[in-house]
Amino acid sequence: MAIVRQTYPVTGMTCASCASSVERTLSSVEGVRKVSVNLASNSVMVEFDEEKTGPESMRSSLDDLGYGLVTESFTYQDDTGIQENHQLRQARQNTLWAIILSIPVFIMAMLMPVFPYKNWIMMALTLVVMGWFGREFFIVAWKRLRHGSANMDTLVALGTGSAFLFSAFNTVFPGFLLTHGLEPHVYFESAVVIISLVLLGRYLEHRARRNTSLSIRKLMGLRVKTARVIRNGLETEILLEEVVTGDNILIRPGERIPVDGKVTEGGSYVDESMITGEPLPVEKREGDTVIGATLNTTGSFRMRAGKVGAETMLSQIIRLIQEAQGSKPPIQRLADRIAGIFVPVVLAIALVSFTIWYVFGPSPQLTYAFVILVTVLIIACPCAMGLATPTAVMAGVGRAAEMGILIRDAASIEMLNRADVIVLDKTGTMTEGKPSVRDVFWDTETIGQGMPERILFSMESLSEHPLARAVLDYYQPKTIRPLIPSEFTAHPGMGIRAVFDKKLYIAGKKAFIEEAGAAVSTEMENKYLEWIHNAWTIIFLADDTRALGMVAISDHVKDSAAGAVQALKRMGRNVVMLTGDHETGAAALARQVGIDSCCSDLMPAGKLDFIRDLQQKGHIVAMVGDGINDAPALAQANVGIAIGTGTDIAMESAQITLIHGDLEKLVQAVGYSGRIVRIIRQNLFWAFFYNAVSIPIAAGILFPFTGFLLNPMIAGAAMAFSSVSVVGNSLRLK
Repeated sequence: MAIVRQTYPVTGMTCASCASSVERTLSSVEGVRKVSVNLASNSVMVEFDEEKTGPESMRSSLDDLGYGLVTESFTYQDDTGIQENHQLRQARQNTLWAIILSIPVFIMAMLMPVFPYKNWIMMALTLVVMGWFGREFFIVAWKRLRHGSANMDTLVALGTGSAFLFSAFNTVFPGFLLTHGLEPHVYFESAVVIISLVLLGRYLEHRARRNTSLSIRKLMGLRVKTARVIRNGLETEILLEEVVTGDNILIRPGERIPVDGKVTEGGSYVDESMITGEPLPVEKREGDTVIGATLNTTGSFRMRAGKVGAETMLSQIIRLIQEAQGSKPPIQRLADRIAGIFVPVVLAIALVSFTIWYVFGPSPQLTYAFVILVTVLIIACPCAMGLATPTAVMAGVGRAAEMGILIRDAASIEMLNRADVIVLDKTGTMTEGKPSVRDVFWDTETIGQGMPERILFSMESLSEHPLARAVLDYYQPKTIRPLIPSEFTAHPGMGIRAVFDKKLYIAGKKAFIEEAGAAVSTEMENKYLEWIHNAWTIIFLADDTRALGMVAISDHVKDSAAGAVQALKRMGRNVVMLTGDHETGAAALARQVGIDSCCSDLMPAGKLDFIRDLQQKGHIVAMVGDGINDAPALAQANVGIAIGTGTDIAMESAQITLIHGDLEKLVQAVGYSGRIVRIIRQNLFWAFFYNAVSIPIAAGILFPFTGFLLNPMIAGAAMAFSSVSVVGNSLRLK
């Protein structure tokens, strides 16, 4: 048995029910063991026994339903992007031309009661819109009908098709109804407007979904193209694909590390924020592990390649995002769920009504039966049902954008409203992501002299340590002129030494200055313990006998963090913080902002597992993050929320982006999602209520009691009114 696991692009998927149909169809193919459809990337992961089936068999099974399985060889980064761009351009062109041709039809129908060959012109334009730009609705509806299933395409095809056929009949044979005392009305404008609006909604949705796959391609773009290896004593630049485990690689300042491995010679500071989310570069010395695609900031070093190709940390993050996106359960829209029941019921009512009127109706039975049949189909046209969600989403998303909240799709709105756990990343989300000086303390004897501050500034200006920048930024406005030391020595991981005017000064950790014989006063010790409790990083300045002062450095907590946490709690959400930072710093920040639960020392896979554990316990999880290290967790969460001041990859892995990084926007997003969902539910209720009441009336249920028979023109007006009411309700979101 040869089990193969492969991902293929899928064409033709437009909604959650489409994804469900693809998954169900492929699962029924003999030899297929596992199927996972990813609607966001229009792809499907299939695990199958290649001795029993193959890509061609799976493609054939989907062709019958109107979907396409791209089985030709392709690369995710290049060919998929080209294919997506082509599909998006095609959708834009279809939408644009459908709207252009619909405008004159609408104007003639509504504003020009008398016009030569009016009906014939409208019929011709409508035929082009439906037969070309909207042909996919009818093709998919026919294929699904052959398999006894239905979706929104079926509803659109049913409504617009019935309106067009009835209107075309009245255009070609106007005398048929006139001879029986009935006005031959036409409803071409209804057909073209429905097609145009649904095409517009599909285009906007496709454009939003397309961006999710960009995150993976951008991650792939971080991969280094070449590596400088040393083989047989010679330095050679080779392609990344040619690097093998055990290769000795030279890394220079400013270069990205090509693969995972260990430092064998030299040392430097490496920016690992894409993995850990922490802003401070990490010191690397001989024996330390380095991660591929991270950025070397200062010194040069040599490393030995450990993990290459698909085994690197970056490749694993890409795989985690793909799996997390593919494992999301599709959010079934209410309209799609009911479509499978609604369409057969409408058809049954129309046919039963036709039969009853043909057998028991007054003379002429055939005419009455035909009018009843068409009236039922026209009034059952799912305009309001199809507009219920898109109009609310478009209005809501537009208003949210004005508030600084970018929302990608209706599913994320629904999920955010249902989320009972809000998971917050620490660095860059709760904090500013940039270390700065929080406080300074100088020994009583040095206060007012100014010289110790000048010495500290001079020493840090020569240091390569990342925290030195925070000290320099703090003293920069004071325009201190640095001194030139006669001696300067850096002690990696501990501090620096310098000699000014034949006197030794030391800056660095407390243990470093005490080892040099510098004493710390009781007052300074008490202040030091206070700062340590706040999880601040402390830099001491001392001479060869005593500590002269110290500087506290930390990442600032955002002003809106504490208020946002309390507001989310009042809204009934449980707030949790995740971070790659150490436990002391995480606990201190959690106390400061009022978070009761936090987990520290987490790598990207750890954050992902934490989200999965919450989901397995039945929680609906919203994850808020800003870095590449948060991308897998953002993709796994029921709804991912990215901070707009973070990385592009985090934003593209999430469904919602807070543009300005203000956590108050998170509170607004949660509250506003509830309002949008309420409007959608109201729209769907009235759309379904309209059909439940109007269809029996259209079928003539009142005729035996009151003699009332609904005219097709009134049915068309009622259909339009239902759509107007839904749109009007959605506009309240503005």
